[in-house]
Amino acid sequence: MGKLDGKIALVTGGNSGIGLATAKKFVNEGAYVFITGRREPELARAVQEIVRNVTGIRGDVSNLGDLDRLFAQIKREKGKLDIVFANAGSAKFAPLDGITEEHYDALFDSNVKGVLFTVRKALPLLPDGASIILNASIVASRAVAPEWSVYSAPTVFHSAGSAHRTRSRRPWCSSPPTTAATSRERNCSWMAASPRCRAFSNDRCR
Repeated sequence: MGKLDGKIALVTGGNSGIGLATAKKFVNEGAYVFITGRREPELARAVQEIVRNVTGIRGDVSNLGDLDRLFAQIKREKGKLDIVFANAGSAKFAPLDGITEEHYDALFDSNVKGVLFTVRKALPLLPDGASIILNASIVASRAVAPEWSVYSAPTVFHSAGSAHRTRSRRPWCSSPPTTAATSRERNCSWMAASPRCRAFSNDRCR
């Protein structure tokens, strides 16, 4: 018996990297998982890798119409969500004198607007005791280079958002370490198995 038997989970950006590793872990623990991604070929490959108990839905979290369609499908097919892992995001870097409006908008649309409205639109499907996990960047929070200034800003939003409880739903902000793209999925599955994440425990986050 898995720790997530009978649970329904959503992993945005679940077509690669940390999102894909987390989706696999959720399924191995007994959950049914919906994953999202912007590119259909990668999404289809991820569904094939996960093999079972998974539905891939193409969409962009910064597009509210795509989010509406996502949650309408989840409601129609499963009726609820027990876990939301808001993972989808992007990384772009530029020094202060090289930041453009397009650069700013791209990062804040995916890393702030996308996270905010993913959680906001998921709320009607979340029963009491459901889990919300916000995936942030521990490297971005340290602003290791001047080019990371805009990329680092959404981390403040993620950390602040995790402090707000909605009824009995406790958001959790995860900040996994950076890894090489080729090994990210293998090395970052630690997040999915973390005992501090309520998705794997009946206890509250500590």
